Amino acid sequence: MSYTRLVAMNVTDPSAYTAYRAAMLPILKGYGGGFAYDAVTDEVTGDFGHPVTRIFAIYFRDKAACEGFFADPAYAVVRAEHFEGAVAGFTELAAYSSTP
Repeated sequence: MSYTRLVAMNVTDPSAYTAYRAAMLPILKGYGGGFAYDAVTDEVTGDFGHPVTRIFAIYFRDKAACEGFFADPAYAVVRAEHFEGAVAGFTELAAYSSTP
């Protein structure tokens, strides 16, 4: 079983966000995770409360791995260093478990 989160974001500093992705990816892979879909866009409608410039699906081997990833101290360092200044809005659209 895998666990997936569908997310809409407003990336305001693409260079910093690219650095964030590069730094967090090895940690993510350690939790059996990756990105299933990743779209950069300039026109999305909906009631997000912020502009949307990126929509992606991030997956993990299961929900416990997702929770472990976001609680990982190494991830917290990467997030504080790169993510916080790069993203001005974040909305989780859905989260679900599925079987392969």
